[in-house]
Formats: sequence, structure tokens, C-alpha cells
Amino acid sequence: MRLTTKGRFAVTAMIDLALRQNNGPVTLAAISQRQQISLSYLEQLFGKLRRHELVESTRGPGGGYSLGRKAAQITVADIILSVDEPIDATHCGGKENCMGEAGRCMTHELWASLNSRMVDFLASVTLQKLVDDQLAKGLVVESSPQAKKAIFSSPIVKSVRVTGPNSVFALGKAFSKS
Repeated sequence: MRLTTKGRFAVTAMIDLALRQNNGPVTLAAISQRQQISLSYLEQLFGKLRRHELVESTRGPGGGYSLGRKAAQITVADIILSVDEPIDATHCGGKENCMGEAGRCMTHELWASLNSRMVDFLASVTLQKLVDDQLAKGLVVESSPQAKKAIFSSPIVKSVRVTGPNSVFALGKAFSKS
């Protein structure tokens, strides 16, 4: 079995999202920048994650993505399978026709058993465990930037002295006098 970048990037992005979701929705642009993953690639992955209800999207200013359910309820297997990553070490893709018309190859049961163990292992690892592992390693999650507060509680109003015409009619009068 070879896990491609699709599965690895999906798991990495989901860890990043889970680490930061307490600050509100997380943008894909922010994940892209932190994890060095192409934004367009993340958009494709998150479309699939959203269809499998692992993430939810919020539109508009301050929008982004948040987890569709608690991190403790999402497994690595859920993430990998939702982005169409096959977890299969058999040559035949589980169809049992490894040798064409001759049927299964001699090692089919070995690889099928490995598939089962891989799925069991990935299903036993939750997103919350991966988040906890990152925090235990000392990862510091930046807090979301707070909106800048105004120094003054009320707006400053300045009077404006008008030295020219202040309406279309006054402008017409000014031109007619010249």
C-alpha cells in the first residue's frame, strides 16, 4: 500500500483545522500557507471532506471551515477514505482476479489481511489523538488576531468650511456671474 499525497495532505489539513477551530472558522488560505499545500488542491480535498460531512463551511467575511463533528469522532480512516484514497495492498484492488482468468495470486490472502489490519489501525486513530500528539510535542497554536479597537469611543467630527458652491444651483449662479 502506498499512501499518496491526497491522503497525507487531507490528514495534515484536518489536524491544522482541528488545532485552530476554537478561534472560529479556518480559511483554506491560512492552512495552505502554514502547511505549504496548494490552495486549489485543498479546495478539491475539502470539497470531498464536506460531502462526507467531516467539515462544514461558512461563507462570507470571517468564513472558512470547521469540523463537521468532534475531533474524537473522526478517524484517520474516515479522512483517507473520504478523499477517495484506496487502502488496498492487493494487486487486483480486492477483485480477486490478480492473475486474470486464473483467479487469485498466491499472495492475495496476505495482502487482503494487510488491508484489513491497515483499515483497523487507521480507524483506531482519532483526529483528537493526532491533535493531542502535536500539542504534547510543544506546538504553539497562535490565537486569532483580534479586531483592532478604536482609540476613541466616538467618532471625531470636524467642521468643514465650504469655500465654493455647495450645490448644483450655486454652481450655476457662480458660472452665470462670470
